[in-house]
Amino acid sequence: MSRIGLLPITIPQGVEVKIEGNEIRVRGEKGEISRRLTPDVAVSVEEGKLLVTRTSDDRVRRSLHGLVRSLIANMVEGVSRGFQRELQVNGVGYRVQKAEGKLLFQIGYSHTVEFPLPPGVDATVEGTNRIRIAGIDKEMVGEVAAKIRGIRATDRYKGKGVIYAEEKLHLKPGKVGRVSKG
Repeated sequence: MSRIGLLPITIPQGVEVKIEGNEIRVRGEKGEISRRLTPDVAVSVEEGKLLVTRTSDDRVRRSLHGLVRSLIANMVEGVSRGFQRELQVNGVGYRVQKAEGKLLFQIGYSHTVEFPLPPGVDATVEGTNRIRIAGIDKEMVGEVAAKIRGIRATDRYKGKGVIYAEEKLHLKPGKVGRVSKG
């Protein structure tokens, strides 16, 4: 039994949900998202709530039940409140700037790294080392944040690189020194 799949999704004020066959459209004050759903699960609107039910009780449909419910809940939350991730650039001389739909990183390479922002995702730069990625699609916001973090992987010895703002960075100790036996 899927505990997540059985939970109803409350539709907040100002959010419209349209279900046409296997496609669901959610529109709110922040924008509109649509997604094609699998035919193994059925979505219905009853009394201001979305209910997700599965067509049978086999293993594949049970796993899809909770997944589809979570995806729809993320769509509803995205168009009403939106999602955001914060990143931090650590290192001497490391900085980031925003210019015309792209981010420009100076992070220890011999050249400036350009990162184009995909449509539907917005970035704001606070100071020279904090980036806030925002959008209505949770998957896209997380993917863009992960790609930015991957531009310069964090050095565990020096602490340089791009990390999530809430991430705790534990530095490893360096070499202590070699003792010669002789």
